[in-house]
Amino acid sequence: MSTHPRVEEVVESDDCAVRSVDAEKVAAAKARALPHADVDRITELFRLIGEPTRVRLLYALVEAGEMCVCDLAAVVDTPETSVSHALRLMRMAGIVRTRRDGRMIFYSLTDAHVRLLLDVTTEHLHHTPAH
Repeated sequence: MSTHPRVEEVVESDDCAVRSVDAEKVAAAKARALPHADVDRITELFRLIGEPTRVRLLYALVEAGEMCVCDLAAVVDTPETSVSHALRLMRMAGIVRTRRDGRMIFYSLTDAHVRLLLDVTTEHLHHTPAH
C-alpha cells in the first residue's frame, strides 16, 4: 500500500485508462517550478529562434564564427533585407552580437550558451526516434 496520497479517476483518452496524481510529486515539482517571468522569457526565446531562416543563420554563425549580412544571405539563400531583419531581432534578444570594422558589420553568436543550446537540440533530434 502506497503512503503517497493519490487521486484516481477513470479517464477516456488515448493516454491511459486510469488517471493517477501523486500529490507529493506534484507539490515538489510546483515548489521547484521556474518563475513565470523565466517561463515567459524562455518561451519568447524559442519563439524567436523557432523560424527556419533564423535557425539556419544561427548554424551558419556556429560554423563560421563571424559573418556579415551579405555572406549570411548567401549561405541561407535569403534576401539581405530578410537576413538583416532576422539578425536585428536576434541582436535585440541577446542571441547575436555585432562588431564593426570600418563600414562593415559582422555578426556572431553572443556566447557559448547559444551554441550549446543549438548543439543540445541537434543531439536531441538525432537521439530521439522520428515520429
